[in-house]
Amino acid sequence: MSEMDDLPGNDEEWREILTDEEYRVLREQGTEPKFSGDLLEVKDDGVFRCAGCSTPLFDSDTKFDSGSGWPSFYDVVSEGNVETRVDKSHGMTRTEVVCGTCEGHLGHVFEDGPDPTGKRYCINSAALDFDSEE
Repeated sequence: MSEMDDLPGNDEEWREILTDEEYRVLREQGTEPKFSGDLLEVKDDGVFRCAGCSTPLFDSDTKFDSGSGWPSFYDVVSEGNVETRVDKSHGMTRTEVVCGTCEGHLGHVFEDGPDPTGKRYCINSAALDFDSEE
């Protein structure tokens, strides 16, 4: 699913295509516990896609071990595939990262990442699918 017309139109339809954990993260802005995500240790070549709509989000070449407990990337696959929003929840101001296609919550981006971007996209495994190049 990658066309906006193919996306679910309501919460009931989202619940039909997503697991409970994917729904909690993508549609309810949830966060998986640190060091619990299935994709944290993935080091294979490939592309990380949105679990909600399959939009390509991050290339494995930009993944790094931030020690944060969540998969971290220093760049996106393509401008527009991810969008950012101000998040003032939990008594702090952060920059939320959402899928540019389905607007699913992915995680947050911070300005303490490695070169060349200095960004750390801290992303929930539950918001991602991984397509290996093998």
